[in-house]
Amino acid sequence: MSEYIANPIDWVANQVELYESSNGAEGTTLFDLPCIIVTNNGNKTGAVRKTPLMRVVDGDNYVLVASWGGAPKHPVWYYNLKSDPSVEIRDIDKVQPMSVHEVTDPVEKARLWKIAVAAYPPYEEYQEKTSRAIPVFVAVPV
Repeated sequence: MSEYIANPIDWVANQVELYESSNGAEGTTLFDLPCIIVTNNGNKTGAVRKTPLMRVVDGDNYVLVASWGGAPKHPVWYYNLKSDPSVEIRDIDKVQPMSVHEVTDPVEKARLWKIAVAAYPPYEEYQEKTSRAIPVFVAVPV
């Protein structure tokens, strides 16, 4: 198993630590809305990386939105998922291996985008704030 490298942004590292150390009893919300922890491998280091993301579900699948708050660049985890589609998702106390793929079909992306915005309305503002098309991934159970 690869070494875990905590996120250099303190609030992110603290959120992951609280969520995991409490087995999902604490730290399960961001901005008062449900979140999940996505564990993946770093595309450059190969190290284990963990990121809290908003909880967006579509049936048994999770929708992962690479918004980075509307920043002009993709978040680092976007490149990690493009490099290695194997992830683990923690949703409260349920942890499951999943495989991700970026949604490129415009109709499917629009459908998932509506679900994502319903779960976390600021995504709409983030898209308006940036010139890049915010990527959407689907994580499916393996």
